[in-house]
Amino acid sequence: MELRDYIRILRQSWVLIALLTLLGVAAGAVFSMVQTPLYSSSAKVFVSTSSGDSIGERAQGNTFTQQRVKTYADLVSTPIVLLPVIADLQLDMTSDELVREVTAVSLPDTTLIEITVTDSDPALTAEVATAVSQSLTNVVEAIETTGADADGTGTDAEPAAASPVRLTLVQHASVPQKPVSPNVPLNIVLGGLIGLALGVGAAVLRATLDTRIRNERDLEQVTDTPVIGGIVFDPKAKDRPLIVHADPHSPRAESFRALRTNLQFLDAGRPERSFVVTSSIESEGKSTTAANLAIALADAGARVLLVDADLRRPKVASYLGIEGAVGLTDLLIGKAELQDVIQPWGRTQMYVLPAGRVPPNPSELLGSAVMAQTITELNRAFDVVLFDAPPLLPVTDAAVLTRAAGGAILVVAAGRAHKGHVRGAFSVLDNVDAKVSGIVLTMLPTKGPDAYGYGRYGYGYGYGYGYGYAPREEPAPAPKQEPVAGA
Repeated sequence: MELRDYIRILRQSWVLIALLTLLGVAAGAVFSMVQTPLYSSSAKVFVSTSSGDSIGERAQGNTFTQQRVKTYADLVSTPIVLLPVIADLQLDMTSDELVREVTAVSLPDTTLIEITVTDSDPALTAEVATAVSQSLTNVVEAIETTGADADGTGTDAEPAAASPVRLTLVQHASVPQKPVSPNVPLNIVLGGLIGLALGVGAAVLRATLDTRIRNERDLEQVTDTPVIGGIVFDPKAKDRPLIVHADPHSPRAESFRALRTNLQFLDAGRPERSFVVTSSIESEGKSTTAANLAIALADAGARVLLVDADLRRPKVASYLGIEGAVGLTDLLIGKAELQDVIQPWGRTQMYVLPAGRVPPNPSELLGSAVMAQTITELNRAFDVVLFDAPPLLPVTDAAVLTRAAGGAILVVAAGRAHKGHVRGAFSVLDNVDAKVSGIVLTMLPTKGPDAYGYGRYGYGYGYGYGYGYAPREEPAPAPKQEPVAGA
């Protein structure tokens, strides 16, 4: 995937990404609301030692003090320091429970010990932090006194010497005014970032697992066959399928004219200009594409024949408003002649051969020798012959007909056909040694990330650009003024 693929995914799935981001923000806010506020208070203890008068003795004393500071910081979490605190403050907890609320660190490059207590009661945190600092001072003084008993008084045999280390409480703990946890802004930001990451991941995963054809780049991953046209999606296509005839100046009609131009360069080395218009699955717009393309070719002066070769669900006769009771089926079974079933349509050189009655064996009729002979005769009589055939995957009619006609125009509906459908359609044609001459993308969106890049198909103008194909109306001439007397 390239950078533009990720940009297209973000544009396509921005609603999902925004929704998950908002959910992450909401989850962070809810998490902060249900948490019990915790307060923190700190006290500081200064560690000093007696040193000599010389510089060397002072340096040794300073080194000795820094080494001791780390030991005293670890001493804070021992019961010998915490039990007196519990007794003095009459706390309803054990030393193991209190040690979870007390932390002691030696500040870098100093001889200070910072004792921090965190609890849900702000007043209690200050009392405990100060009490622990005082308890640490007493314990260290008792331990460091040479020859002292546990109570620091010495023995009869050897009197207690003064402690070389002295701890001083230099900063009493104050009652905190604001809780340190939960950090509401931080939780909301983290929740939003997590939701954003999940949204982007879900969007990329959905796009990776999505096998539908949405644009020309998706087709390039399936086949090297050129895309010769793109037809924009029209929600009113069922009401006006013949857009080239109903609204010839619309951008959608112009896209069929662009398709007509590209068709002239298709299979230039093949003298016969007959094409089978088909699709991989149903409801991809093949019949409307064939009818509008035939009208566009006829408007350009070509002698065109549109053959309804869909002998299972014929639609051409109903689209063009002609009688379809007699047609291709009657011709193939020998009940009618070619000149009897071909009907002119419109004021141009466009002719239509309807399907006729639905036979019980469409594939056999389309693959018969009579059909091959009929295609040869039609190629001699018309400049372009278009066959509207059934989809390739459900039935084999279009594959058999394409081999006789020489080439197929595969209609692929954006957002409906999957890559597997397109591969299956090519596989069906390869099995009968037939080929796809070109691909037409239909139902292309007019807005959104998949709409970019299709202006070259002819419909990119007229949608918000202030430029259309309708003829300009000449302004009405100004009324003629009578000459003024005396002028």
